[in-house]
Amino acid sequence: MAYSLNSTDSDCYEGTHILINKLDIHNEEQLNKNETIITTYKASELISQPLTPNFCFDDYKKIHKHLFELLYDWAGEIRTIDLSKSATNFVAPEKIQSLGESIFKRLQELSYFQHLNRNEFIDEISDLYHSINMLHPFREGNGRTERVFFMQLIRNAGYDIDYTAMQSDILMIGSIQAASGVMDMLKDFFDNNIS
Repeated sequence: MAYSLNSTDSDCYEGTHILINKLDIHNEEQLNKNETIITTYKASELISQPLTPNFCFDDYKKIHKHLFELLYDWAGEIRTIDLSKSATNFVAPEKIQSLGESIFKRLQELSYFQHLNRNEFIDEISDLYHSINMLHPFREGNGRTERVFFMQLIRNAGYDIDYTAMQSDILMIGSIQAASGVMDMLKDFFDNNIS
C-alpha cells in the first residue's frame, strides 16, 4: 500500500513516485521486484547471523541499512518527510530520534522481555510493535525492518515466530486498529503466531 506524502517528489525521480535508487530503475514494478529479491536475501543473512544482540535504536537503523544499502543512499537514516498510510499519521520526522531512543530504552529496561510469562510477553511485544510501527522511522522499508528485528528479539526472549505461515493482512489490520487505540487484533496476531 502506497504512502501519502506531504512532499510528493521527495527522494523520487522528477514527476514520479518512484524512489531514486542506486540501480537507476525508473519503473515501479521493476524496482519492487529488485527490492524484493535484494531485501529477501539480505534479511536471510540477518536471520541466520544477526548484526548485534543489543536491540537499541542504532542497531535497528543498522538492520535497515543492511537490508537497503544496495538500493538507496539513505538506507539506515531517519526519514525527513511526513508519512501517512491508511489514515494513519506516523511520527513527525523531527521527533523520530528522541522518541525512538525512548522506545528502545524502555525495551532495555524490561530486559528485552526475556523473563516475562507468555501473556506478559504477548502484551509487551504487541505494544512495542505498535510503538515502532507508529515511529515508522524510514522513508521506505519499515515493515521489512520490523520483521527482521522482531524475529531476532522474539528468539532472544526464548520464543519463535514464523512469518512464512502468517497472514500479513491480519497484521496490517491489527496495526491500523492499534493506531486507533484498539490492540486486540494485534495481540491476537502475535499470540497465534508466536510459539
